[in-house]
Amino acid sequence: MTKGLITTRKIGVLMGGESPERDISIRSGLAIYQSLQEMGYGSVPIDISKDIVNALKKEKIKFAFLALHGGIGENGAMQGMLEVLGIPYTGSGLLASALAMDKEVSKKIFIYHGLPAAPFVIVSQKSKVKSHPPPPPLAKGGQRGGGNFELQTPDFPLPWVVKPVAGGSSIGVSIIKEEKDLNPSLEKAFSLGQRVMIEKFIPGKEVHIGMLGHKVLGGVEVRPSLEFYNYEAKYTSGLTDYIIPPEIDEATYENAKGIALKAHQALGCSGASRVDLRLDEGSVPHILEVNTLPGMTTTSLLPKIAKSAGISFNGLIEEIIRLALKE
Repeated sequence: MTKGLITTRKIGVLMGGESPERDISIRSGLAIYQSLQEMGYGSVPIDISKDIVNALKKEKIKFAFLALHGGIGENGAMQGMLEVLGIPYTGSGLLASALAMDKEVSKKIFIYHGLPAAPFVIVSQKSKVKSHPPPPPLAKGGQRGGGNFELQTPDFPLPWVVKPVAGGSSIGVSIIKEEKDLNPSLEKAFSLGQRVMIEKFIPGKEVHIGMLGHKVLGGVEVRPSLEFYNYEAKYTSGLTDYIIPPEIDEATYENAKGIALKAHQALGCSGASRVDLRLDEGSVPHILEVNTLPGMTTTSLLPKIAKSAGISFNGLIEEIIRLALKE
């Protein structure tokens, strides 16, 4: 059915770009392109670091399969351009993409909907910290400066997670256990953006839930051999164990899936997404983020989850196309 709807449309697999996740995007894009070729779809890989509008016109692209991670490919900019050009595309729309990419805004939306998320503060260059939720009037901690930023000590205990507000693949993320390590971690994160989040670290298991349309595909528990599930642990073979389904009790798993679905819906996501969660000591899932364009290599988490649900990689690609055409 899907192929019948799109056999007359040339598919452009958009990948690459200039974000720090460029290499992973190319790996996702080539896996998708190979899948489309195997299934007989007319498709062409397009590196968006080139003149993207002219490339789309030259190749006569009528449908875009997005294999972009981070930057303009995932923050709504590319989605907006494709809408202006009248080219249908996979994944979430402009607004949902922008909301999900901004960890500060998405967290505020989760909190508004009563969904569990770790307390955090935002540090902006040349500005004071903004706290969510706000600290009490007599919160301990003084103002401290470092580089081009000024902050008040977060009103929650160490350890803390320091991360860029807009970024992915755990690039620029640090876990700090002593305050003396905060400024170097902030400088590292500021090299990737103007705003940085300091978040309370949630000890416990990490579970990622795959979404397809508005249904839960299933989940995977990630157990990195390194300190946390960072870039190296994600993309170096053998450094992380993947447990499907997660080794958690059924009630906790169902709760995690329900929270993931609500997070996906709260941001207005569509197509395929992956919701990342940490389980605290009481087995309460806390939302880390929603990935609107999750990795799509044959060994990425979403394809692993889909496989456990009986959906092959090619089947997943076709379903993502079908959802994009339907919406």
